Amino acid sequence: MKFVDEFRSSIAARRLAGEIKSVAGGTEITFMEVCGGHTIAIFKYGLRDLLPSGIRLISGPGCPVCVTNTGFIDRAAALSRLGGVTIVTFGDMIRVPGSSSSLGAEKARGADVRVVYSAMEAVAIAGENPDRKIVFLGIGFETTAPTIAATILQAELSGLSNFFVLSALKTMPNALKALVDGGDVGIQGFICPGHVSAVTGPGIYRFLVEDYGIPCVISGFEPTDLLQTILLLARQVVTGTAAVENQYTRTVKPDGNPLARKMMNAVFEPCEMEWRGLGRIPGSGLKLRDEFVRFDAHQHFDVEIEPTRDNPGCICGDVMRGARTPLECKLFKSVCTPDNPAGACMVSEEGTCATYYKYA
Repeated sequence: MKFVDEFRSSIAARRLAGEIKSVAGGTEITFMEVCGGHTIAIFKYGLRDLLPSGIRLISGPGCPVCVTNTGFIDRAAALSRLGGVTIVTFGDMIRVPGSSSSLGAEKARGADVRVVYSAMEAVAIAGENPDRKIVFLGIGFETTAPTIAATILQAELSGLSNFFVLSALKTMPNALKALVDGGDVGIQGFICPGHVSAVTGPGIYRFLVEDYGIPCVISGFEPTDLLQTILLLARQVVTGTAAVENQYTRTVKPDGNPLARKMMNAVFEPCEMEWRGLGRIPGSGLKLRDEFVRFDAHQHFDVEIEPTRDNPGCICGDVMRGARTPLECKLFKSVCTPDNPAGACMVSEEGTCATYYKYA
């Protein structure tokens, strides 16, 4: 297949669904997708309705905004209140609720908070405003990290002394390990993220196969991509095998993107990071290496933040690890809506709660 309408063919989709039913039969199987884009596609195209009743799909920590902990939002809000500081961020972060405020609320009170579509725009803003300290919020997984590394290298090349990154960057492998080790969600196969894998390559999932015997398939984002992925996973489960397979071969190469990884590894090193719903996970975050510490907002700014408080009624943390669904939340669609989000999962377009709200 070469064209998008082929990947969305109802004939091809129903054929794949038939093959899944033939392979899996009435077997009870739980697969987890760990990419917000996959969650959207599953709901948008009604893929659950095509699957046999025994196959259960659950959503994991695939939305970078959603897994960013409340304490990070509180720190960003506190920084925005400092004189001479400009916060630069991607749009979704504006509306994520912190303990008592949000960046949107701070902006309404007069803070200089700016939305960009590219990390490199933040460097340009720093160059254009030498009298202000520009703090870019580094959010994302391995997909985003190389682009943010590029901004650090550009800031160094440009001799900027007023550009900083507040990093909450995260990496997938140890989070997946924490999900499996947690044991409260019986995951029998992972639908692995396509964009992350385009950078890392398939090798990062090998430990799930070798240490846990859990099948993994990297998937594209079209309906037939996901159905073929589920078919490949079902075959592994039914035959008692476990392997890392790459369904998304048109984008994900065996070595991923070596140049992107080289740039990311040159600027960042692994660190412990807190994930919403999963807690603090060793080696699952990225911090600036010592040679770039002058760009580290965590190190440069000594700011006091309020005690972290999550909304007691919000189950976003449980949703992030697949233990519960948004439909089990008492706030869902009543108190918590996209216009008035009580938790991070309702903010981002890739958030599980936002997807349920739109499609379920």
